[in-house]
Amino acid sequence: MSVAEPMPAEIRPPGASDGGGEPTSVLLPGHDVPLGRYTTVRRMLPHRRRRMVGAWCFVDHFGPDDVADRPGMQVPPHPHTGLQTVTWLVAGEIRHRDSLGNDQLIRPGELNLMTSGRGIAHSEQSPPAHPAMMHGLQLWIALPDGTRHGDPDFSHHADLPTLRVGDLDLTVLVGALAGARSPASVHSPLLGVQALLPAGARGTLPLDPGYEHGVLVMSGRAEVAGAPLAPGALLYLAPGPVELPLAAAEPTRLVLLGGAPFDEPLVMWWNFVGRSHEEIVAARADWAAGRRFGPVAGDPAQRLPAPAMPTTRIRARDRHGQTYG
Repeated sequence: MSVAEPMPAEIRPPGASDGGGEPTSVLLPGHDVPLGRYTTVRRMLPHRRRRMVGAWCFVDHFGPDDVADRPGMQVPPHPHTGLQTVTWLVAGEIRHRDSLGNDQLIRPGELNLMTSGRGIAHSEQSPPAHPAMMHGLQLWIALPDGTRHGDPDFSHHADLPTLRVGDLDLTVLVGALAGARSPASVHSPLLGVQALLPAGARGTLPLDPGYEHGVLVMSGRAEVAGAPLAPGALLYLAPGPVELPLAAAEPTRLVLLGGAPFDEPLVMWWNFVGRSHEEIVAARADWAAGRRFGPVAGDPAQRLPAPAMPTTRIRARDRHGQTYG
């Protein structure tokens, strides 16, 4: 998974400015990126201007795709540093295997959380006999400086808390909402919630005013904080609001992401999240030499080779896209 592709510009919904230079809401159109040989994802973060929502630094939406006569997702062993990966399926199956020895089949309604720490390798592959449809999200969480060099870890959560707020059926993926808390362990103040809205639904979700938020629609169409939202874009909301009004004229599945603003500038290149060009060079060299990350147990596929380093120095960027170093 690479983050080196060109990123589109932002679009401000009408009336989205607070009167100063900083918009209160921004519509971020996604762009298509190949993932492995058989899957294309719509990437919504990182974006040219809004690189993060809290510590959420990478948002991919894939499907719904008919994979009845195709291999489905086939991503061979590859490395990660400095992040957590979150995989959430609403259709299909993906087999996760990693260098810690974990071998886990992910099914709809179950959450995979992998913590890379200083380094881990894993693969993501649809089983040979898999469901006809595949649909889900892959997300990255940037680890703060105090934990990013720690031990790698993996957890699988098949029983996430659910609740109903008005017309909305909610599943808490990460963090807590309205007294329901996910068992997924993260290292920054974060929120991830799936909301199912039947046709004609209206409702309001409570928000932490200290968080920034992002909303994406996986299927259907919704009106979010007065802005129309369809699959393929992420609506960014700046800190401040205490509630989020939602409405849908048709059955809709959406995901709310949130978190305290993450103020550490990051270097994101290929599958690595670091703080400097030198860290990325070292991680790439270790992967190429077979150091640090270890083999993915039980996966016979050839490891994914790292792309060539760019000819210019990779500079750290903050959540707004400003460069450092």
